Parts: sequence; C-alpha cells; structure tokens
Amino acid sequence: MRRRLRKILSEVLPKDEVLYVYNSYDIVGDIAILRLTEKAMKHNQIIAEALMGVHKNVKTILAQTGPVLGDFRIRKLEHLAGENKTVTLHRESGCLFRVDVGKCYFSPRLFYERMRIARQVGDGEVVVNMFAGVGCFSIVMAKHSNVGKVYSIDVNPAAFQYMQENVRLNRVYGKVIPLLGDAKEIIKERLCHVADRVLMPLPEKALEYLPYALLALKNTGLIHYYDFEHARKGEN
Repeated sequence: MRRRLRKILSEVLPKDEVLYVYNSYDIVGDIAILRLTEKAMKHNQIIAEALMGVHKNVKTILAQTGPVLGDFRIRKLEHLAGENKTVTLHRESGCLFRVDVGKCYFSPRLFYERMRIARQVGDGEVVVNMFAGVGCFSIVMAKHSNVGKVYSIDVNPAAFQYMQENVRLNRVYGKVIPLLGDAKEIIKERLCHVADRVLMPLPEKALEYLPYALLALKNTGLIHYYDFEHARKGEN
C-alpha cells in the first residue's frame, strides 16, 4: 500500500514543517506529481528525494504549482528532481497509456471508476465518450467489455494524438474511434441518436453539454453524468 506523504516526510523534516505538506500525491507511470504549499516549497528537494527513496520506480518528481485550468484541463508543473520530462507510460487494468502530463489531463485516481463503468457495458453497445482525454475510459471499456464501438472525443490536439497512440498500443482498432474536436459540434454533425450510453467525465462542463449528450442517445439509453458536490464544513 502506498504510504502517505506526511508519514514519509516525518522521518526527514521537523514535525511542524510536515504540516505544510499536502498528504496525497499522484504517480503516473514513472512520474510522481506533488502539490506543495508555498511554505513547503523551501523543502522541495528534501521532499522529492524522500519520495524517490520510497518509490524506486519513480524517475521524475514534478510539483503542481496551480489548479487545472482551461478547456484542455492543463496543470502547471515544475520539475523538482530526477529526469526532466513530462511524458511517461502508465499501466492500469491491463492497459497501457502514453501520456504527457504537461499537455494532457490524466488522473490515476479514476482507475476504479474506469473499471466500474467498463463492467456495466453490455454486448454490442455503442458508446459516446464526450471528454475522452488520452482515451483511458474508452480503452479500458474496449479491453474489459464486449462493447461494439466507442466514439472517443476530445478537443485537445495533444490528448487526441496520445489517444491515437494508445489505441495502437492496446490494439483496440475499430472499437475505439478517436475524434478531434468539440463534442457539441461532433455530435450535431456526426453522432445524433447513435449511442446506447454516453460518458461525460468532465464535471466542469457537464451541465452545459447535457443537451448534446441527450442528442447522442438513441430513443433509450444511459448517461454517466459527473458533477461536483460541495459539502458544508463538518459534513461527510
């Protein structure tokens, strides 16, 4: 089981300094991505070296220095230690994903959700994935279900390029169809009433794009709609 970051750092930093460090981090392939507070940044080399000491497979440590922004969902990253790179090969659920974490949105935390959706897909279903990124939901679905076809849309040219490569890496030709462009326009022009299932894994734009998800569905079907729920302080 992966150790929490504060537990790792308690061995190399004073206790009061450890409190300024976010406890979680992502590992994508051989790249670890941390979020550091301004006060924690002064210890960035110690933090990076401690993490690499625990995770021997990690070759690069990056710090996320801002929120995920823009239509392409890009996060600003700063190199801290190891190889200075942003491209890696990530393994998940028997699939391979080439991704540039500096140019494409990718979250390893969604691995369970990707498999959960794949297990629901029926034989021969047609699926429209409106916000596909580098193709993770689509490819996991193609590898772990008997889906008929997944139209896999993304507006980010870099993500589209990696999606095409990932289709080749995972040998899901003909099942996953990469499409570059805005999901609204592609559905209006090419994908009206074709889908048994529509996937909308982008909470920030889900409500805006919901009419087009409905347009993509056949007379009956299922939409996987994701949104944010903000709990008040003290609520679970």
